[in-house]
Amino acid sequence: MYGFISDIIDVYTKKHKPVMTAKPELLSTSLDFNLEYVKRSFDGTADLTVHEIRLKSVRAAIISIDNMVSKDMLSLGIMKPLLSFDFPSDDGNIIDIIRESVIYSDDIKEITSFNELFSFIMSGYAVIAVDGSNTMLSAGIQGFKSRGISEPDSDIVRRGSKEGFVEPLHTNMALLRRRLKTTELRFEILNVGEISKTEVCICYLNDRVSPEILSRVKARLHEFDADTALAAGYLVPYLEEKGRASLFSTVGITERPDTLCGKLTEGRIGIILDGVPCALMVPYLFAEYFQTIDDYSNRPYFAFFTRWLKYAAFFVSLMLPGVYVALGIFNPEMFPSLMLNKIAGSIAATPLSLMTETVMILLVYEVMRESGLRMPQPLGYAVSIVGGLVVGDTAVSAGLIGAPTLMVVAAAAICSYIIPDLYAPVAVLRLLFTIFAGICGIWGVAILFCIVFVDICSKNSYGIPYTSPVTPWGVGAVRDVFTRAGWKTLSARSVRVQNMPGAHVKGV
Repeated sequence: MYGFISDIIDVYTKKHKPVMTAKPELLSTSLDFNLEYVKRSFDGTADLTVHEIRLKSVRAAIISIDNMVSKDMLSLGIMKPLLSFDFPSDDGNIIDIIRESVIYSDDIKEITSFNELFSFIMSGYAVIAVDGSNTMLSAGIQGFKSRGISEPDSDIVRRGSKEGFVEPLHTNMALLRRRLKTTELRFEILNVGEISKTEVCICYLNDRVSPEILSRVKARLHEFDADTALAAGYLVPYLEEKGRASLFSTVGITERPDTLCGKLTEGRIGIILDGVPCALMVPYLFAEYFQTIDDYSNRPYFAFFTRWLKYAAFFVSLMLPGVYVALGIFNPEMFPSLMLNKIAGSIAATPLSLMTETVMILLVYEVMRESGLRMPQPLGYAVSIVGGLVVGDTAVSAGLIGAPTLMVVAAAAICSYIIPDLYAPVAVLRLLFTIFAGICGIWGVAILFCIVFVDICSKNSYGIPYTSPVTPWGVGAVRDVFTRAGWKTLSARSVRVQNMPGAHVKGV
C-alpha cells in the first residue's frame, strides 16, 4: 500500500530532469569532425542526407533532412550555383563568398553551434558546411507537404470567410497579415518543448496591446517545461491563472483567422502553435463563448435573438435534467396535472429510480457520442442512427427507461451543441446537477448553481474580471453582450476594458 501511494505521489510530483552529458556546442573548423558529430547524433537515421561536394580546392557538404526540403530548390537553387561558381583558389573565406555572391535567397542565416544546426535542418533548411570554417550557412528551402486552406470543421459560418487555420505556422501568419495590413501587427516566435522544439508565434497589435499582459504571456510561455507541445491544449495550463482549478477556461480557442483578427483589434494576444490548425486567445471572457462571427454579419435584431437563444440553451443544457429529477422526486406537485400523470406513470413503469435512470441515460449518451466521434465517419453515422433509433426506442418499449426522461436528456444534449466551446464543462456539470438534485432536491440544484456562479464571478483573466463587462458593469454589456448594437455604434468609439491598461476593446 505504501508503495502504491508513493508511486502516485511520484506521478504528480515535479521531478528534476536528468543532467545531460556535456556535448560540444560550437562548430569546429574541421568538416570531418562536424559531419561525424552530426551523423553520430542522428545515429544512422534514414532521412538524414549529407551531400559532400568540392568547391574547387575546398571540400564542402550540404546537410538536410529528406522530405523536409524541396528537392528541386535543393538542386537548382543551391547545388547548381555552388558547383558552377568559379571560386578563387587563394581566398579562404568561402562562406562569405557563398552568402554574398553564390546563393540568391533572402532566407540565409549563419550558424555557429550544433544546436542551431540541428534546429535548422529539422525545420526544413539546407545547411552548407565548408572545411576550414567554424560557421555554416542555412538556406530556407522547405518543401514538406501540408494540407491546403479549407473551411474549418467547427466555427462554421453562413456569411463570412471560408478560410481556416492550417498546420504550417507561417501560412497562418500570412492569413493574419492579409487581413490586418498594418505595420502595428507584430509576430514573435519562440520554441517550446525540450524534445519537440515546437515554434510558437505570439501575435498582437503593438498600439493596442497591454505591455503588462504581453510580458506576462511571454513569461508564462517561457515556463513551459514539457518535452513536447503537440496540441494547443498543452499550452493552456501555462497561460491560465495559477493556483486554482475550474471547469471554465480563461483561454479562448478558434480555428478562424478572421475571429482572431477581431480579437487582436480589441487588444488581445494570439498564440499560434506550429502544426496545429487553431489559435489561442488571451485574455478571454465568459461572454465571448456566446459570440460568433455570424453575429456581426447579420442584422442586429437577429443577432440579439440568436444570442439570447444561446443563453437560454446554455441554462437548459446545464440544468434541465437536474431540475426534472428534483421535481420528479421531491416536488412532483409542481408539474402540470396532465404532465404529472404521464411522468408518474413513466416512473412507476421503470425498474430504476428517476435519478439512476437519468444518470444512466446521460452516461450512455456520452458513450455514444465518443464512439461516433472517434470511429471512422461512415461508422460514426451508423452508431448515431443505431443509438438514436434502435437503442432509445427499444429501451422505452421494453420499459427500461421512461420516455419523458429520454426526451429531457435529448433536449439538454441538443442545446449543449449550440455553444460547442462550452460542451466539456456543461457535460460534467449536467451530470453533477442531476446527482445533487437526486440527493438534495431543488436545494441541491440551487447550491450547486451558486457554487458555479461564484466560481465564474471570482475568476479573472490577466487581471480582467472573467464576467466583464457585466460585472463590474460597463457600457459594453449593453452594446455587445445582452444586445448587439449596429456597426455604426460599435465602430464609433472604443471601450477601454477595466483593469487592462493599454488595451482597447470594441464591443466587449
